[in-house]
Formats: sequence, structure tokens, C-alpha cells
Amino acid sequence: MQFKDGRTYTHEHVTIDLSGPKQDEDCKLDDFDETVKEFKTLKNQNVCNIIDLTNRGMGRNVDYVMKVKEETGINIVCSTGYYKEPFLPKEVYDLSEKELSKIMIDEIVNGIEKSKVKAEVIGEIGTGKENIKPEEEKVFKAASRAHIETGKPIVTHTTLGRLGDEQIKIFKAFNVNLDKVVISHVDLSGDLNYIVRLIDEGVNVAFDTIGKIKYKPDEMRVDFIKELCSMGFSSKIVLSMDITRKSHLKNKGGCGYSFLIQDFLPKLKKAGVSEKNIENMTEKNAVRIFG
Repeated sequence: MQFKDGRTYTHEHVTIDLSGPKQDEDCKLDDFDETVKEFKTLKNQNVCNIIDLTNRGMGRNVDYVMKVKEETGINIVCSTGYYKEPFLPKEVYDLSEKELSKIMIDEIVNGIEKSKVKAEVIGEIGTGKENIKPEEEKVFKAASRAHIETGKPIVTHTTLGRLGDEQIKIFKAFNVNLDKVVISHVDLSGDLNYIVRLIDEGVNVAFDTIGKIKYKPDEMRVDFIKELCSMGFSSKIVLSMDITRKSHLKNKGGCGYSFLIQDFLPKLKKAGVSEKNIENMTEKNAVRIFG
């Protein structure tokens, strides 16, 4: 896969449908026209790549994603894998770890759901808040096998930033290349020492709930990123928005996809984070991990 030169959003959902288990229509992100409009704005802000982490059981729609790609000229990278309970499809419960791994490998090697679009990423695979459920562990093991077979990067979901250590433990058991792993939503942990510990293990971390201030204030995200950069860790951090709801879009009063570029990056610069560190977090690291 050829990455385009420019910025990359490393954890997004072009379309997603979690409305069933959540019993909330807002969790069905399917406003095509607004998404196209916002992505065109991103293109003008030198965002050239979007990692779309909507996978099996999350309302993945490759035709929809490719239409957005055509309309906007943004390079959109599709993924394979399974999310977390209670969003796992029946096959996760019915099939073995090896069988699930074969499905992922097939989508990487041959294409997603009989399309010519090949999955380039395994993710987002997730765990809950308190512990890893048996089916979630099965998915992590299957994903590890698929990674070893194909070399494709893995992006995880952590609920409120937790259980990153436990996720890494599974990957280590399979000799996964941790430099190709992104642990997502670490900003929601509110724990800088924990984030440093994850980076020390060798993984990359994502500050990818930027603008979601009902969880954590962006000032905390800025402070943490500034501190991590001062420790020399800007080469292990990626940034994104993780937009998953209609109400996150600009036309519904949300932050919109551009918030990261227009609002958050200026805050980082004002706090003294260098252009070189910002370039690492928005451009160079993504090329290393996903390119």
C-alpha cells in the first residue's frame, strides 16, 4: 500500500453502525454528504490518509467508503478484525481462533467481502473496562496470528484507556512486532505514567479522542503530549478524532473532523511542542506503522 504524502488520521470511521447494541440512532454514522464535505476540508488542510477502523460487525460498508474516497481524493485505508463485546458478530462465538485468523488473512490477501479492496490494517480490536472477555481474547490471538502471517499493523481499542498492559501481554506471547501496534484511546486513561509504561514496552500510543471533553479536557491531552515529547517519545504517538456519531459532525453541532487541525494543533504549538514533533505525530509515524 502506498501512503500519500501529508497528514494521516490514524483512527477514524468513515461510516459505522453501533446503534443496535447501544439502542441509539446517533451511533449510526451515515451522513454521506456531510462526510464528503468535511473530508474535502481535511484535504485542503493537507490530510491525505485516513485509517478507517470499522471492521466486521461494526457496519462496515466498503462501497460507501470507496465512494467517499472517489469524491474527496483522500486515501482511505480499510481494516479487518472484530471490535469487542457486545458488538461481536456470531462467528466470533462459533469459530475457533485459527478460523477467525483465516478470515482476517483472506480479507488482507484477497479482499473484503468479494470486493477488490484489501484490508491493510487489523483493527480496531478491543477490550472492555475491567477485564478481557474470552471472546475478546480469542480475537486478539486470532489477530496476532494474522499479523504474523501478513505483517499488517494492529490497532486496538481500550475502554477508557485501560488494559493496555494486558493487550500487550497477548501480543508478546505471539511475538507480534510491537512497533506495528497502536494502543488507542490512551488519553482517556488520564494516567501519564501508564502511557509511558506502554511506550516503554515498544508499542505506539494514540491520542485519538481529541475534542471529546466530556471524558477528559483537551488541556490534559496537551499537557501529556508536551511532556511525552520532552521525554523524546514523539516518534511513538499518533493523533486522531475517532468520530463515531452523527452528533460528532460539524452540521450537527459537533467538533467535526477538522477540529484536530484547526483547534488542537495550534494548542500544541502554543504550549511549545515543536513543528518536528508535530510532524512526527501527524505524518511520519503513520508512514512507519501503516505505510
